[in-house]
Formats: sequence, C-alpha cells, structure tokens
Amino acid sequence: MQPQDVVIIGAGGFGREVLDVFDAVNDRKALYQVIGFIVDPEYAQTGTRVNDKPVLGGLDWFKGKSRIKAICAIGDPRSRFDVIMRAKDVGVEYCSVIHPTAVLTRWTSIGTGCVIAAGSILTSNITIGDHVHINLDCTVGHDVIMEDFTTLAPGAHISGCVRLDKGCYVGTGANVIEGVHVGAWSTIGAGSTVIENVPPGATVVGVPGKVIKIRKEG
Repeated sequence: MQPQDVVIIGAGGFGREVLDVFDAVNDRKALYQVIGFIVDPEYAQTGTRVNDKPVLGGLDWFKGKSRIKAICAIGDPRSRFDVIMRAKDVGVEYCSVIHPTAVLTRWTSIGTGCVIAAGSILTSNITIGDHVHINLDCTVGHDVIMEDFTTLAPGAHISGCVRLDKGCYVGTGANVIEGVHVGAWSTIGAGSTVIENVPPGATVVGVPGKVIKIRKEG
C-alpha cells in the first residue's frame, strides 16, 4: 500500500509538532508522505522550508489536487474554524493522526481532521468530533463528548461524563471534574479546576474555576 500524501495547514509550533506525530507513526510503519505545509502568503513565503518540509503556498494550492489529505494544525479553535470554513471553497479533504504512544480503547470514536499527541490516554465510550486537538499527556475519561474544534492543551485532564461543546479550549494542566458541561467556545485557563457547568463563551480561571468574563455570541 502506498503511503497517503498529506499536507499540514499551519507551520507554527503546533504545525511542527503535528509533523513530529506523522514522523513517529512512519517510524513504525510508512503510512504517510508529508508533502509540506500550507501557510497564507502573509505569514511565510512559498518555498521556505520548515523542519525540512517546504511551504507549498496558501489554500489555493489545493485547487485541482486529488487524493491528498490535510490536517489543520492551528492551535486556536476560532482560527482553526475560520481556516476550515475558508478551505471548503477548494475542496480540502482531511485525515486524522494519532501518535503511536497514545492509548485509545476500541470504544473511542474519532472524527476527521483530529490530532492525538504523544502520551495521551482515552478510555471508554468517548466521542470525539471533527478537527479536535488533544495535546501531549492528556487524559480523557469514560463517556466524554468532545464536539468539533475542541482543544486540550498539554496535560489537561477530563473526567468521565464531561461534555465539551464546540470550540472549547482547555488550557495546560487544567482539570474538569466528572459530569461537567462546558459551553461552546469557552476557554478554561491553564491550571484551573472546573467543578461546575460553564456557560457558552465564558473564560474560567482559578481553583476552583470561576467565570471571569463571557464573550458575546458572534
């Protein structure tokens, strides 16, 4: 079987880490051929090399291409959402990639365009939507639902029966206790511990976590 050709949208810190995930997978079995990075011209010149991979151009590069998959490696959920919406016009297709040291049970459902980084553990009956990022050394407990565009920063811990609505961002080292519902596009600050439901668009910080502001819809 020929390796799947893939490109990484975004060549920042997380983009380079996603390349590392592909490399780790390929070290065990050559499943992917990473062609390069897609970056808007205002951020990087076409032909520039990032960790030995070329910047191919902006989203227009996909026009007329076939049998090429992509992952959007932009860490911020809102920015990632914006780019994915723009990419619809050029017909981008996506794949997911899972680091070989991540632990997932067969009861985990994963959408498309997802990244699960090294050392993360996902247990039983977990549902993960599209374009979800789970960074280094995260844990996700039983019966968790993570909707599209959610992000766990390194070392985040999600207890059982938690629901993270669309676009939630859980910061480095944050904890969400069992049964909590976190509303869409909320941000959980680094090191926070969330012990009660969070409304949509909220920013939560502290131990225990407190809402310090709510972003208006839209």
